[in-house]
Amino acid sequence: MLSWANQFNICCFLDNNNYSSSYNSFECIAAVAEKISFTSDHNSNVLDSFSNFIETNSDWVFGHFSYDFKNYIFPFQSKNFDGIKAPEVSLFIPDIVVQINEKNVTINSKKKSPTEIFKSICEIEIGEHLSSSEKINIQSRFSKSEYCNNINQLKNHIQQGDCYEINFCQEFFAENIEINALKIYQELNCISPNPFSTFYKFKNIYLLGASPERFIKKVGNKIISQPIKGTIKRDVDNIEEDALLKLQLQHSEKEKSENVMIVDLVRNDLSKIAKRNSVTVDELFGIYTFPQVYQMISTVSATIKEKLNVVDILKALFPMGSMTGAPKYKVMQLIEHYEKAKRGLYSGTIGYINPDNDFDFNVVIRSIAYNKEKKYLSYQVGSAITNKSIAEVEYEECLLKAKAIENVLKKINAPPK
Repeated sequence: MLSWANQFNICCFLDNNNYSSSYNSFECIAAVAEKISFTSDHNSNVLDSFSNFIETNSDWVFGHFSYDFKNYIFPFQSKNFDGIKAPEVSLFIPDIVVQINEKNVTINSKKKSPTEIFKSICEIEIGEHLSSSEKINIQSRFSKSEYCNNINQLKNHIQQGDCYEINFCQEFFAENIEINALKIYQELNCISPNPFSTFYKFKNIYLLGASPERFIKKVGNKIISQPIKGTIKRDVDNIEEDALLKLQLQHSEKEKSENVMIVDLVRNDLSKIAKRNSVTVDELFGIYTFPQVYQMISTVSATIKEKLNVVDILKALFPMGSMTGAPKYKVMQLIEHYEKAKRGLYSGTIGYINPDNDFDFNVVIRSIAYNKEKKYLSYQVGSAITNKSIAEVEYEECLLKAKAIENVLKKINAPPK
């Protein structure tokens, strides 16, 4: 199905990777189209245009909101370098949607019969990756000393009372390369099969994602957010040591303090759109298992007010608190000042809105962005900085989070030019 979807000019493939959760709607879904339906490019009034687009559409919608969509909600502009050049918003109404659940395959199409589409998926030839001697040379925007110096400056802001937690990110990149995006995604998903895995393609821009995090999901008048804060590596070769690492994360006061700060921020954001007294913390400090790491995840839910659309909800909740810190407005200013690269797709969101106006969006982390036309590849990683943070430890956490991507890029050479 993925190889079939990759034939199209625009596609979005979302894979749950068999993670069991009461919040799942399907195991995986693919949507394809030949044209973009809505974009922020050359649009002077994005929020109103977006709201009108949503109100007049009763079909599926797939696409992304980059981190810099925040600039339409808050008075910000990012002047940092942007190698990917993704629009702040890009959405498409799919020509075909294919859903897979445990027992069913459902195909919706405007142009072809489901039987014809099913046959074309089953008959697709899966191409092999072409090897090459060309290597992907990964560079970093920060040296370790520069990174640590910025962490210490951010701690000064925290000590002065400007903020109490900030998510600080750094970019790793490669220039003038050609990659097999589909093959890299498949390798990444093999090494790091996470519940919000994404292969996303619109024209010449790709997002190859292994995200473990949900931003928001709405079903009817119920909305949930599941922020991640708290990470520790795993030792899969030593069962006893691996269990001890899990306990270490579970009882870490530092990680719990980071997590509860973001939970409070999410509760505050949800209260802007929620019915009175409906915001609830369904799970606090849950420890979840992933291939490379254990993560601390909390779940916050609310019953939303009547007659709100996705635009109203995004204006209240975007960008996600787990990727900013708190208080949100101030830390976004500090992010613009201290980071060197525009976040773009990273720490934005990819997902869908269904015909019932329900939706599900992930957090774009643990992901590779690639601009085929510019031959530019980028991945970013970050960590939550508090007054208790040690700069060298935060740097190592970033490298840990990027490990799966690093391993994939070491394994795969670029195809010949």
